[in-house]
Amino acid sequence: MAIDDPAQRADPSDRTPDTTAPASPDPAPDTTAPMANAVPMSLWGALRPLVLRLHFYAGLLIAPLLLVAATTGFLYSLSYQAEKVIYRHELRVPVGDRTVPLSDQLDAARTAHPEGTVTSVRLPSEEGATTRVLMSTPDSEEFTSLAVFVDPYTAEVRGALTSYGSSGALPVRTWLSETHRHLQLGEPGRLYSELAASWLWVVALGGLLLWTARKRASKRALVVPERGATGRRRTLSLHGSLGMVAVTGLVLLSATGLTWSAYAGENITAIKDQLGSATPAVSATLDSGTGTGGTGADTGGGHEGHESMEDMPGMEGTHGKGGTDIGVDLAVVAARQAGLDGPIAVTLPTTGKGYVVAQTDNQFPARLDSVSVDPANGMIMDELRFADHPVLAQLTRVGIDAHMGLFLGLPNQLLLAALALALILLIVWGYRMWWLRRPTKERRLSAGRPMPRGAWRKVPLRLLLPLGAATALIGWFLPLLGISLLVFLALDGALGLRARARAART
Repeated sequence: MAIDDPAQRADPSDRTPDTTAPASPDPAPDTTAPMANAVPMSLWGALRPLVLRLHFYAGLLIAPLLLVAATTGFLYSLSYQAEKVIYRHELRVPVGDRTVPLSDQLDAARTAHPEGTVTSVRLPSEEGATTRVLMSTPDSEEFTSLAVFVDPYTAEVRGALTSYGSSGALPVRTWLSETHRHLQLGEPGRLYSELAASWLWVVALGGLLLWTARKRASKRALVVPERGATGRRRTLSLHGSLGMVAVTGLVLLSATGLTWSAYAGENITAIKDQLGSATPAVSATLDSGTGTGGTGADTGGGHEGHESMEDMPGMEGTHGKGGTDIGVDLAVVAARQAGLDGPIAVTLPTTGKGYVVAQTDNQFPARLDSVSVDPANGMIMDELRFADHPVLAQLTRVGIDAHMGLFLGLPNQLLLAALALALILLIVWGYRMWWLRRPTKERRLSAGRPMPRGAWRKVPLRLLLPLGAATALIGWFLPLLGISLLVFLALDGALGLRARARAART
């Protein structure tokens, strides 16, 4: 992601800043006129000036947004471990001999917070962890719940905190997540993160092309910084080597970040829907005619192998209030018998809906199956196995979980922190290279010399046409990338006209 000045590379050693460079942002002669008897150049030789010019401007102008995104992303990746320390009282309890019924834990939460309505409950994923009862309250904001933490061994309420989203982020992680996402500015602030994500993969892949195309003595120099180099040459070596290592992760961060962006995210969702790869959801709708659920016409919804809870030994007469609800404990038993092991979350029934029990294990291999349970008799109404999701839906889920640090737990979070730190260093080193090749002080507002204009005229037509079509398609699919690219071209054209007018006067 070098914010480089490629037009000033005449010095073979490339070690000291060239203070004799003109201060104009485009002092080099315009290369729009093709030379007669010119020697045919390779495709890369024709494309390289375009990539250099794009890399220069994108690095110079978009890098501040990427720096903010990388810094907030680095802090967010550490927030998972910070939560365990800050909210230890709410999250951890002494391990007891046996747990109390889940219904008693829900009753304790309701008693402590009568203003709330229980919507779901997350069972402890390990010994010594609290049960998290999620409640909706009159003052709950969108996508937020009141999380009440209950000791599963004593039913003691340990505290309550605001919980955000399906990941259950607590206040510290929520604040950092929103800062990373929209700088605490709401929907208008999402433009910053989408613009950064839209350009990250462009700058990263452009840097990869430029770095791998350089002549070097051995392939080892691709990832190992040059020994003995000083000044700008050393910075370039560090920048290129680290970029080579981090480029795959940065491109994946860009792609997964765009999936829930404002404008590009809508296009991604539309394509997934057209391909039939939308993320499915388990059906929990009750059959109004029989009082039971099911996805098929036959009673039992095609799950004849599952017994009614009343038919199981020791389950007679276990209906809940009014004889219409078996209760949350038996709903969990039914889900466990259906194969849902590990950590789970239970969504309580609402009007016309049954229980929904879903696995919440994002670790590899992911356990994200879900079932719906009829509250009247404990029958499994519908099952949805993660293995049966469309492949694109699976990849999207895994990609988003990896972007959020959920997929592999602590190793995932450490990898995110390393990528964010790498991006910060790449930007800092890029600006250092630009500073070492900065223009003279005669014109303080100058941004330095990019590659001369007109290089696109040397690109063969057989490559220029598909390249232009691909750029237009990508600009339509990623609107903020397309709009900002047009702005770059307009500004660059204006600077070119000004430079020509100045040259004509002199």
